[in-house]
Amino acid sequence: MKTVTVDLHPVFRNDRDIDKAIRAALFRAAGGKADLLEIIPGKGSGTLRRRVLARLEQPHLSKLFRRVEVDAGNEGRILVYF
Repeated sequence: MKTVTVDLHPVFRNDRDIDKAIRAALFRAAGGKADLLEIIPGKGSGTLRRRVLARLEQPHLSKLFRRVEVDAGNEGRILVYF
């Protein structure tokens, strides 16, 4: 199973950088025929996780993947399946 991982810790303060990182990772994973995209917003207060999930719900991005889930064993990780 091919996995692409993006860690959002370095860009967590800037909405534009978060959006660019998510979009780039989605396009890289979809174009590279990856099975899974692992987005790591970290545990924290959950604000960044909610922001990422809201971005993934946008219609032009949600067309690229089958489903999204927050890892049950690690709340600081979002899994996007293609």
